[in-house]
Amino acid sequence: MKMYGKYVFSAMCIAALGLSAGAFIKANAAPAIESVAAGQPVDLTYAAEKALPAVVHIKYVQNSKVQTVEVEEDPFSDFFGPFGFFGNPDRGNGGTQKRRVQTPKKEATGSGVIISPDGYIVTNNHVVNGADELTVTLNDNREFSARIIGTDPNTDLALIKVNGKNLPTLPIGDSDNLKVGEWVLAVGNPYNLSSTVTAGIVSAKARSMGGEGTNGPQISSFIQTDAAINPGNSGGALVNVKGELVGINAMLYSQTGSYSGYGFAIPTTIMNKVVDDLKQYGTVQRAVLGIKGGDVLNYINAQKEDNKTVDLGTNEGVYVAEVVEGSSASAAGIVKGDVIVEADGKKITKMAELQELLSKKRPGEQVTLTYFHNKAKKSKTVTLKNAQGNTKVIKTADLDVLGASFRPITEQQKKEYDLGFGLEVTKVGKGAIKDGGIGQGFIMQYANDTPLKSISDLQELVKSVSTSKDPVLIIKGVWPTGKRDYKVVKVSE
Repeated sequence: MKMYGKYVFSAMCIAALGLSAGAFIKANAAPAIESVAAGQPVDLTYAAEKALPAVVHIKYVQNSKVQTVEVEEDPFSDFFGPFGFFGNPDRGNGGTQKRRVQTPKKEATGSGVIISPDGYIVTNNHVVNGADELTVTLNDNREFSARIIGTDPNTDLALIKVNGKNLPTLPIGDSDNLKVGEWVLAVGNPYNLSSTVTAGIVSAKARSMGGEGTNGPQISSFIQTDAAINPGNSGGALVNVKGELVGINAMLYSQTGSYSGYGFAIPTTIMNKVVDDLKQYGTVQRAVLGIKGGDVLNYINAQKEDNKTVDLGTNEGVYVAEVVEGSSASAAGIVKGDVIVEADGKKITKMAELQELLSKKRPGEQVTLTYFHNKAKKSKTVTLKNAQGNTKVIKTADLDVLGASFRPITEQQKKEYDLGFGLEVTKVGKGAIKDGGIGQGFIMQYANDTPLKSISDLQELVKSVSTSKDPVLIIKGVWPTGKRDYKVVKVSE
């Protein structure tokens, strides 16, 4: 459980199948349930019975590690130390110094949702990020070891998998169809209890919490509910009365760290896209419009505070404060001061709604934007790009010849291991990497003295070596314990 300001993140689960999201929903659709007459009580027992078997308990273990940390030095410590008045010449006079320290073993718990009978489970990124071991316990007390398929910090979602058959699943519903005031259940494992159900209503949709990616998710379009979401519910299920998964419980708003009436869940419309991308590419294909801005009403109110009046032609939509050169927004003719009011024919009243719509798209796909320019309404269809300014697929490579998957190390890993670059081995199967003695978690920095700063560096090197007279890679890197090592990997037989 992590806390960002007043927002406590608690994990949710999602499903990824070889089926398309639509096919999966049809195949697992819940029986039709008659709508409840106005003023009549709602029976939630069917939804609870459907959800409980598919919500799991996740135990996270991060083993003790040796890592480099910066510590403040006492400028006077050497005057009184074993070296006497002159101090230790190898130490500085105050400031910070880097030291290798042993971190303690960490354990935590969260929740997850089984979305396929063969063991795909959706949870929160913060529940599994950095884990060396993951243990999944089902509602019937069966235990499985789990592996991480992929994670997406920007949405705080992760996809993990256990080796199982005929596991209980939760059908995926369409969160777009949720209505404010509709009854929902929050299912999870708060306080290390067995699966627990709480009930409430949908309080709001497309709720933005202001996350910018540094202290929380970048995609801020949450379902707000008053169903109690407590620590340990992270990755649990938000379920409608039909017993369909409509959201992954992500966080609670709290001054104390405990539930106080506001819970937030990631909509399944966002989850479906993330899960499909993680299964297919190993990373999320994120379409970028190329603007900075916010809710138009916030902009108008800010102008009023400065005793300025502004007439944009509308009081709803997304105010554009900046347009990235060469971006999709730029190609649409959007400039600073414009207001986006529709996307693909859907009314846009605030930034969170635009974010949610774009999160369903991949680079190369199109979006039709309607916007006000000098109070005149315009419309244009443009092709979306990725953050690199093109439409190429970004893929976490699974190099068949090596039998393993890799990804560039994160900023956190760079700080933790005091590295400038490297590729982490995220999955190991049968092949050259395993035969060479390299396991999951090993960070490869050099291969044949070539720096491995990106997946393409490794791909080019493997391509070159595999056709040479000496098809061998001498790989130097770092184990999760901080121990430096090198291994010899034979690329082809």
